[in-house]
Amino acid sequence: MAIEAPARETKTRPSRVCQVTGLTLDRSAETLVKLNAVTAVVFLLLGAIAAILLGLTRWQAVHLLDANWYYRLVTFHGINMLVFWIVFFEMAGLVFASTVVLSSRQVLPKLAYAAYALMLAGTLLVNGVVLFGPFDQASVMFTAYPPLKSHPLFYLGLILFAVGALLVCLLFFLNVVEARRSGASTGPLPLFTYGLGAAATIAVFTLVHGAITMIPAFLWSVGLIDAVDPAVYRLTFWGFGHPAQQVNLCAMVAIWYLLSTLTVGGKAVNEKVSRTAFLLYVLFINLGSAHHVLVDPGFSGAWKIFNTSYAMSRAVFASLVHALSIPASVEVAQRRSGFGAGFFQWLRKAPWKNPAFSAMALSLAIFGFLGGVSGVIIGTEQVNLRVHNTLRVPGHFHSTVVGGTTLAFMGLTYYVIPLVFRREWWSARLARVQPWLFAAGITVLSISMTGLGALGHPRRHWDVTFAGSVLPATLLDSTARALQAGLGIGGVVAFLGVLIFAANAVATLLLGKRVEGRPAFPPIAPLAPAADTAAAGEHRRFPAPGVLVLVVLFLVFFIAVYAANWFALSKAWGIG
Repeated sequence: MAIEAPARETKTRPSRVCQVTGLTLDRSAETLVKLNAVTAVVFLLLGAIAAILLGLTRWQAVHLLDANWYYRLVTFHGINMLVFWIVFFEMAGLVFASTVVLSSRQVLPKLAYAAYALMLAGTLLVNGVVLFGPFDQASVMFTAYPPLKSHPLFYLGLILFAVGALLVCLLFFLNVVEARRSGASTGPLPLFTYGLGAAATIAVFTLVHGAITMIPAFLWSVGLIDAVDPAVYRLTFWGFGHPAQQVNLCAMVAIWYLLSTLTVGGKAVNEKVSRTAFLLYVLFINLGSAHHVLVDPGFSGAWKIFNTSYAMSRAVFASLVHALSIPASVEVAQRRSGFGAGFFQWLRKAPWKNPAFSAMALSLAIFGFLGGVSGVIIGTEQVNLRVHNTLRVPGHFHSTVVGGTTLAFMGLTYYVIPLVFRREWWSARLARVQPWLFAAGITVLSISMTGLGALGHPRRHWDVTFAGSVLPATLLDSTARALQAGLGIGGVVAFLGVLIFAANAVATLLLGKRVEGRPAFPPIAPLAPAADTAAAGEHRRFPAPGVLVLVVLFLVFFIAVYAANWFALSKAWGIG
């Protein structure tokens, strides 16, 4: 996607051929990718600014914000990071995967632009209410549980955003159908497109639940209905709030597969198994939403235990499949390139100076060891009763949505800008440092939050000294102060990582040299011949022995942490 071939007409619309990949880019699709990606980064930066202010407030030694702005920014940060930044980037991914990857056209481009406009309008309405509305309407949090009631424009904004995103998901499927009908795509869908198709399927479920939740809340806010049942709202909201993060999970895994290909020329060792794992996500991943209502009285114990201990295990198994398959694709490609000595030469000689590769590898490690393990633990009904609404919960999702998904999206951006925007990165040195800086900060922050949650620190409370309360209390001791410092310092380092990423991207778009020929940075690996991959898969021995060692180490870590949490639970309520 570097040298622009002469524009040609495709169905009366111009397109260009990428002479790096040979793919055809429909101009409307290319523009939509750019619009959604740039918008996503804008709201990532805004959410990150809120994050550093919140982190310096939770650090009691600094305690930066007053209660008014703290609770406003908790709402602002949560919605911008968990919804707006992530979903705009995913919309860019859906357009890219269903048009560019398939060398096909964007169907109904005017509707696609209208969908983007709806999403942007909804985003601006929500943020306007949160930043400038009356305090009681601006501090309802990401969840906005009744009886908290926000301004009607808050709910209307979320509805508009959901409708726009739902349209993009539907257009994704229409694009795939058009690619098949036109003959642009034949045979199995590329694994990246297949994975984003799974994400789009989950997104339809998610966005419908968002509408089911927000439409009654909107009617309640304008006085057309008297009340919204809090228990019903919580149930339907978590059909939106948590599955939205499962969309992220699917998209992140699909991007890992793509980055393996772009950085080292990797291919899935067994695509059928990887596709089956994506299917398991579609069928079972949303059952993880149950862990948000495990303390609610409206659901039976049998329902809670079945969903969190049995049915959800199918989705966990799917994640374990990807955790084996993606590193294995890297190892097989590295061994094919001559780095086959011992168990780990392939890992030592990996392209760590390529920010796309380091972002992928760090994202996978953080998501697996911190996010995945903590998610299974928090999603277990018995343990959940001990950690619910403590800082362990944001400690978990900062290691999944931030350390995992956001870092993976950053990694893909290092290829999107030279290939789609056709600009050489302004600073390769900053690009190489940025994933490591961001990963280090978010790791320290997540571990500190988890530790504070284990000490009983509440998830959202502004002041853990409870100054002015009727009953004096404090949660601060020497251990808590050290962990709070870790939260604050980790937040500062992660914020610097976001700032460098955004500044480098903006400088690249404004000042970067136009790509001529193959992008100079980051390097794009040659694709593995299909015969080589097939042959590797036919070995009697698994072709990635180093990854097997890493998987065993991960399982030992998983079992140890899981057992430690059950041991801690056994000590929580002593009898006698």
